[in-house]
Formats: sequence, structure tokens, C-alpha cells
Amino acid sequence: MIRPRNHKERTRSIEISNASEPNPTSPADAPGPRYDLLALDLDGTLLRSDKKLVMYDAVAVKEAVRRGVKVVLATARPPRSSRGIHNKLGLDTPLINYNGASIHDVEQDRSTFHQPLCSETAREVIEMARSIEPSVVVSIEVLDKWYTDHDDPAFKTETARRFKPDYIGPLNLPLSLPITKLMLLFHAERLSPVRDAIVTEFAGRAAFPQSDATIIQVVHAEVDKAAALALVAAGYGIAPERVCAIGDAPNDAGMLQWAGLGCAVASAFGGARDAADVILEQTNDERAVGLAIERYVLDDDPVARQVALAGAPSQPGT
Repeated sequence: MIRPRNHKERTRSIEISNASEPNPTSPADAPGPRYDLLALDLDGTLLRSDKKLVMYDAVAVKEAVRRGVKVVLATARPPRSSRGIHNKLGLDTPLINYNGASIHDVEQDRSTFHQPLCSETAREVIEMARSIEPSVVVSIEVLDKWYTDHDDPAFKTETARRFKPDYIGPLNLPLSLPITKLMLLFHAERLSPVRDAIVTEFAGRAAFPQSDATIIQVVHAEVDKAAALALVAAGYGIAPERVCAIGDAPNDAGMLQWAGLGCAVASAFGGARDAADVILEQTNDERAVGLAIERYVLDDDPVARQVALAGAPSQPGT
């Protein structure tokens, strides 16, 4: 399904393919890429629902890189739980983490851009949240370090399932640091009134990118994947119209709208569907990213032979 937008001029129509298998093109006949930069969300987009990276999608990404496309991962995750995927794909680009609050240089293992949340705002958000729901779990991220006063195994992000907190104790310490992202976790139905109250009270003082009903994410008011992606693209001298972005959740909407071509996977929800130029026919469990790269970024089907040789196994997400 195509969702045209008035502020983007289209010089040609885009067709959605129903093909479940690509038709291989010989390398000699392969055309140049339509886009110079490809931004990919991870959870719900590049990764399957079981958090695995499928060989088909991985090979398509590597083929795009081989053709000269800069592939950038743009995720709500911190560097520690996204750099493994970045390395597995053989990327040499910066990582966009924390919904754009940080841009991370993987090779040097340091942040090259950081837009922290005001500590006083974070403190007030926590106080309001716990006045409404005293049992809400608070997690604070400071440049790839995780601080909390209570590690509850019932409420964990994908990162928290794989990494232990760097600090468990009173929140006065992390609240004195430049907070990259604050997270509030609890049952979705009991977290909903907390979200409503906080978004109303702190509108303009913070942003609340949404990717999961059981998590309230709180970042600096100007943080967005689109803003971070614009910085990365500018660093490479790439104009927005030469950027393709693929995502699935409301926290991807900004970059889907900013990019020359924004694609939402079939399972996308909320603002991501409204912001996208193209709603793909495949979900993240159906090789949506690999097929989209072939059709829209590379304008052919370059990976079928390689995938067949590799046996198309699934690789665990990292």
C-alpha cells in the first residue's frame, strides 16, 4: 500500500511486489542503488519477533553495503545490545541509539553526539509516576550504563534480559548524571494512566517515543530518530531524498517522514503507518527488510543465489 505525502514529490510510481522469492540478477547486470543511505530500526523491523536476525535480510544488507549504500541502525536500544548486530552485518557506520539521544562510534566505543534529558525533569517524572503507580519500575540509561533502584525480573526490556544493571541503589546518583534515557516499566493497562498524566504534564519539556505499551520512554524534548539521522546523513554529505528508512513503531515515524522514502513493515502500528510512503506487504517475520532492500534500494533481486548457497539459516539477535 502506498501512502503519498504532499510535501514529497514523486517522480515515478512505486510498486509493491507480491513475490515471496526474489529473481536473481547477475552482478554484471546489477544497477546502482536508488538510495545512498539506508536507516533500519531493529526490533519489529530488521529483527524477527523472536529477536533473531534472518540470513536473508542480513545478506541483503551486506549486498547493499557492497554496492556502496551506507546502512545505519537506528534503535531505541543502547549501544551494548545493538553493536553485536552492527558488527554481524559488517557495518562501519555510526549507531543511532536511544531513539536518537546518542550517536555512537562503534570502532572507538564512544558517543559522538549526546542530548541528555534534564535531571530535574527526570526526577519530577519519576515522582509523578510513582504517585500514580507506586510499583512502577524505573530504569535510567546514561551513555550505555544502566542504573535502577529495583531490578524486577517481571519487567525487562530486551536489553535487560541480556545485561545486568551497572548500579542498583538510590536514584540520587543517576539523577545527578546527564541522563540519556529514562524508562518506566509496568503492566500495560496500569501504565496507561501514568503515560497520559506524564505526557500531559511534561509536554514541551520531554519527548516520549513509543515502541511498547509496557514501557514509557522519556528523553530530551528535541530527541528523535529523524534528527539523529539528519546529522549522520549530513556527515556523509547525503541529502534527505537519497535516504531510505524502514521501521514499524511510532518512534520511527519521524525518520520515515524525513527520509526520501519511508517504508513501514506490514505489522507496523500507530504513527509509523501514517508517516510511511510505502507500507510493505511483508512483516518483520516475513523478510520485509530483505525484500524491501531488493525492490526499493537496489532495484533488483541480488541475493537469491547467495541465500540459497548459505541455506538461509536464522541467526540469533544480539
